[in-house]
Amino acid sequence: MMTEKDKKQHEVDVRYLRMAKIWAENSYCKRRQVGALIVKNQMIISDGYNGTPAGFENICEDENNMTKPYVLHAEANAITKVAASNNNSAGATIYVTSSPCIECAKLIIQAGIKRVVFSEKYHTEEGIILLKRAGIAVDFIEI
Repeated sequence: MMTEKDKKQHEVDVRYLRMAKIWAENSYCKRRQVGALIVKNQMIISDGYNGTPAGFENICEDENNMTKPYVLHAEANAITKVAASNNNSAGATIYVTSSPCIECAKLIIQAGIKRVVFSEKYHTEEGIILLKRAGIAVDFIEI
């Protein structure tokens, strides 16, 4: 049985995940579009979506429809964006449309993010396992 506080948090989580899903539409990637929002003290302090680094052509896949190795994940874009700002992500929550890969999990840990909420499962659970091992709260919410 969910408390009133838990219900309210769940509603907020669903809204942020829906916003992350809309933000993913900014991605030029054809195989998969992923969005991420970093929230701290009820404020969105950063956002990101998967794509090529700034200044590169907005083409994520090669001629064989494989993702180019230099494409950044949504979480990496959001974390590097907050790092370049006057904000910091210590104690924040990241909302991401896909569960983090192991590389993004490492960045999340190092960024001091304390909670990860995602709505789609990635093809491997390595990232989730690492996040939990680091004591980060991980919540899967289907939207």
